[in-house]
Amino acid sequence: MFFNLKEGIKNEQSKIVSENDTAVAFGSGLVNVFSTPSLVALMENTAYKSVENILPKGFSTVGIEINIKHKKATLPGQKVTCKSIVSKVDGKKIFFQILAFDKNGEIGIASHIRYIIDEKKFMDNLQ
Repeated sequence: MFFNLKEGIKNEQSKIVSENDTAVAFGSGLVNVFSTPSLVALMENTAYKSVENILPKGFSTVGIEINIKHKKATLPGQKVTCKSIVSKVDGKKIFFQILAFDKNGEIGIASHIRYIIDEKKFMDNLQ
């Protein structure tokens, strides 16, 4: 099957950091700041949403690799913005570069790979 995905596809989304997004809430630390698991989730979601509407019905993507640097802390109540761009498409593999920032500047960067799946076949194989 042919997937009409190309380099340069972009997406951007923002969120206000809540208490549920903190390291304390996730159990990933004892400091009440935006957690790395929350940053990873925002980054993956931004990348996923950039290509989801381009894929044929019944197809989706799953994350298969992420390399992240969480460079700076963000407090609850602050806005975090995430930008993704497709840097390469290789068959069913989609490569992304992702940047996250708050009002004080860059807080994280990542490279991320997602793989295109046929949703039904994927789920059937898990049974």
